[in-house]
Amino acid sequence: MNLRKRVIESAVELGFNLVGIAPAVPSPQLNAYLAWISAGMHGTLAYMARDDRVKRRRDLNTILPGARSLVVVGLDYAVSAPPADVLNDPTRGRISNYAWGADYHTVMLPRLLTLCEMIARESARAATCRVYVDTGAILERSHAATAGIGFVGKNTMLISPRRGSYLFLGEIITDAEIEPDSSTAMPGCGRCTRCLEACPTAAFPAPYVLDARLCISYLTIELRDSIPHDLRPKMRNWVYGCDICQAVCPWQRFSQPAGKDSPFHPIRIERAAPSLDWLLRLGEREFEDVYRGSPIERITRERFIRNACVAAGNSGAPSLSRALIPLLSDPSAMIRGHAAWALGRLRQGKDALRAALSRETDPATKQEIDLALKDG
Repeated sequence: MNLRKRVIESAVELGFNLVGIAPAVPSPQLNAYLAWISAGMHGTLAYMARDDRVKRRRDLNTILPGARSLVVVGLDYAVSAPPADVLNDPTRGRISNYAWGADYHTVMLPRLLTLCEMIARESARAATCRVYVDTGAILERSHAATAGIGFVGKNTMLISPRRGSYLFLGEIITDAEIEPDSSTAMPGCGRCTRCLEACPTAAFPAPYVLDARLCISYLTIELRDSIPHDLRPKMRNWVYGCDICQAVCPWQRFSQPAGKDSPFHPIRIERAAPSLDWLLRLGEREFEDVYRGSPIERITRERFIRNACVAAGNSGAPSLSRALIPLLSDPSAMIRGHAAWALGRLRQGKDALRAALSRETDPATKQEIDLALKDG
């Protein structure tokens, strides 16, 4: 049996839903990526534009000398969702569906390492591999398209015509010679612009171009600072990530939700859309206990509660002020500032805001409280 066939069969046996093989050459989207970072659309993600990372994306041999092949796998994370009225309830914080269950890194990495062992064992010579699950300096969606897994849509997501875009991607770079997939014609987005039109923050300046600085996923996950004031009202009740540009995509009708045995299935509704009242009361230890092993764990309580404050401010629910007011004394200045903003939006807690202003020492937070008092 040739190595290509063995790789594909092994990937399927390991539970991957899609697998493709591409030559280890620069991505055809390399120039688009260079233009993207030149325009500053990567925001505060400085590592995206670091010279060493750019060098790796220009030449995969920088990552693995003698690189010849790139194995790309896809794993479905679509699961049956809670009712829409639960997800859209403004008093609940909405979480992107990829984070409802287990951390995909811990699910995919062991499987890819097993696949690597097989490649090393069965290649003509002892092959060397490098494994990535959303961690390497490679343009994985573009390489996945080259490998025949799908096509890149106007929302910049990798879309499989057979499975939609709710896919985790993983890659193996190897110096083994594996026959690549033959180039096959893929469908595309055609004239559809649903994703571009549905984005609440207008994060797509053009088809196939995402300005991360405006993306709700970036704002709730990657941004470590305060969320810009003009974007907060547009974030609705999202507290971790955003699914809008994928959910409206017509290709999503081909996604194949896994059953409750999937590691990505929410254990309970609260993992998909927790009550904001409960979220706002989460202490450090409880946050760690609840979200240990979840993708949410990596953004820390500080950013998660920051996001919950924004959602609370957008909720139109004055009752949430009871959970927001104690946050004016939180150890985190960023949480204190966002809690003040939320109270100002809800027109609640003036006395608490005045008291907080009198004791606040952080200049940025004082400004937030002052603005909240004026708004209220």
